[in-house]
Amino acid sequence: MSTDTKEKAFQQDIIDYLESTGYIERSTNDYHVKSFLDVELVLKFIKTSQPDAWEIFANHNANPEATFIKTLCNKIRERGTIRVLREGINEMMVKFDLFYPRPNTSLNPDLEVKYSQNIFSVVKELEYEDKDNGNRLDLVIFINGIPISTIELKDTFTQGVEKAMDQYRYDRDPNEQLFKNCLVHFATSDENIQMTTKLTGKKTRFLPFNKGITNPVVDGYYKTSYLYTEILQKNQLSRLINDFIFDEKIETKGKKKKADKVTIFPRFHQLDCVNTLLDNPKPGHNYLVQHSAGSGKTKTIAWLAHGLVNKFDENNKRVYDMIFVISDRKVIDKQLQDQVKAIEKKKDLVQKIEDNSKQLAEAIKSGTNIVVSTIHKFSWIVDEIADVEDRTYAIIVDEAHSSQSGSYASDVRRGLTSAEVDVDSAYGVEDDADADLYEQMEKRRRTPNLSFFAFTATPKQKTLEQFGRWDETFEEYRPHHLYSMKQAIKEGFILDVLEYYITYPTYFKLVQTADEDNSYSKDKSMKVLKKYVEQHPHSIKKKTAIMLNHFMSSTIKKIDNKAKAMLVTSSRKEAVLYKLEFDRQIKENNFNIKTLVTFTSTIKLDGLEYTESNMNKIEGKKSIKEAFKEDAFKILIVANKFQTGFDELYYIQCMLIKS
Repeated sequence: MSTDTKEKAFQQDIIDYLESTGYIERSTNDYHVKSFLDVELVLKFIKTSQPDAWEIFANHNANPEATFIKTLCNKIRERGTIRVLREGINEMMVKFDLFYPRPNTSLNPDLEVKYSQNIFSVVKELEYEDKDNGNRLDLVIFINGIPISTIELKDTFTQGVEKAMDQYRYDRDPNEQLFKNCLVHFATSDENIQMTTKLTGKKTRFLPFNKGITNPVVDGYYKTSYLYTEILQKNQLSRLINDFIFDEKIETKGKKKKADKVTIFPRFHQLDCVNTLLDNPKPGHNYLVQHSAGSGKTKTIAWLAHGLVNKFDENNKRVYDMIFVISDRKVIDKQLQDQVKAIEKKKDLVQKIEDNSKQLAEAIKSGTNIVVSTIHKFSWIVDEIADVEDRTYAIIVDEAHSSQSGSYASDVRRGLTSAEVDVDSAYGVEDDADADLYEQMEKRRRTPNLSFFAFTATPKQKTLEQFGRWDETFEEYRPHHLYSMKQAIKEGFILDVLEYYITYPTYFKLVQTADEDNSYSKDKSMKVLKKYVEQHPHSIKKKTAIMLNHFMSSTIKKIDNKAKAMLVTSSRKEAVLYKLEFDRQIKENNFNIKTLVTFTSTIKLDGLEYTESNMNKIEGKKSIKEAFKEDAFKILIVANKFQTGFDELYYIQCMLIKS
């Protein structure tokens, strides 16, 4: 079978399946090139679903059909397709809806009738240009006559998904209105799917849209059949339009900064995660999500929060009355606040707690739908809501760390204070706030009116046992959803740090001075003593010199001289020590680079207090994430847990993963 024949067969399989689920197939001749619409279906939808509004509009226009189509084209250009589909348009004092979402409840049968009036259609071999050059698109998906997605199909054996991506990059004019208006473009082979929401010529960036590292074999179907059996299904596509897709504002670099926007379409694992958690959530049950750095976790959390607000049970009652989104870091907290607000469709649905506990108390009392707050108010939150029996709560926790405490850790903390060892970090407790979070979560995790949705990149066994699900087949606890570090590396969202891992052995000798002193466990004592050696000034100085020399002589020249490095330390105290030593040696050697450090709370050292703000010399009110994008800042020093929440690692080459 020839390549063209295989692609035609693939194309027809998609059309046949979509038709079997309620789509209608349209001809390329039904597409109006100058208006970039299927005009006939647009007018059919409007006249059938909103006859009264159309009658009023028609009575006030000599040529109502042409006037309406012209108005719709202009509104899509001005506001974008997603806003027009969600908000409709107003013309001549008449409101028109262009899409009806699927209702969340059965309380209003009229909404279900309206939803059924949506017209889903597909066109193959669409001639989309107003010129005679023969350019065609394999498939284009329409809703109510408005194009929302293009698809290029390729056979893996002879061409592969890369050929489809190249077609978008080099053979498709990004200025063509059709490409500007569509919400997503899929480059698809029978084994792999890549997507983009914006064509920018050869600079077009595609994101993977696969089920895993490789797509599983599906009996009787292509490996990528989920695109049309799941994603393009009417109910799922409606949810994507109503609940997921949104326009995100971005700042463009240059002399004159201006606000631009990009359409956000969820990657497959983000959509699958939210769908899985929303399938049948129940108060009193807890859920664990293991998503690696590079997963786009902040957006996943935001989508989940809004999904939980709109989740109703079989009795048309909201499953959760309030949603709390909790973060343990101020930087990530702001990201979450901004992201949750970004996809807010109804005013005042989300409240950011930026002031104090009084503001939080008022939010709880008033029943605000979604509350975004920091870990430091967490204990107060659960105490306030635990006794309110007539309400149910979902608490989404960003970075659910495990911790260890008890008499042994207390004894070590007291016994070795003279060594100034960060014992908490050695035993898994990152800071007091983290320990308090876990203690409160453990205390409340079986509260019948409360559910935890815990997100972490690296769950410890205790975390899995408390929030994971029991897998009967493997007889172990597993997360409810997984996006592994291996997949993130394969898809290019994080670097495989082992490729750049350089090891330097550490030697030290311990001398026993007491006979038969068995007060401490050998393994745990070794961890504490090793920590002492690692934080010794001599060790910090020597390691810093090695890393700095390696970076300045080799790493800095890579990636077109844009390479940066991230040093991941074992504790907050170590992060401070390395920051001080790096800055000292940079100044001593007159290196033209700067460093940044990130850690939570305050570290007291030699009578001084160190915080992120007083250690980082950042102009203005920029976040560390924003500052690190600047050329001057070349080395980022982080405490161990920060790497799981830091996705913006473009231009970073890690020279050492552990100090």
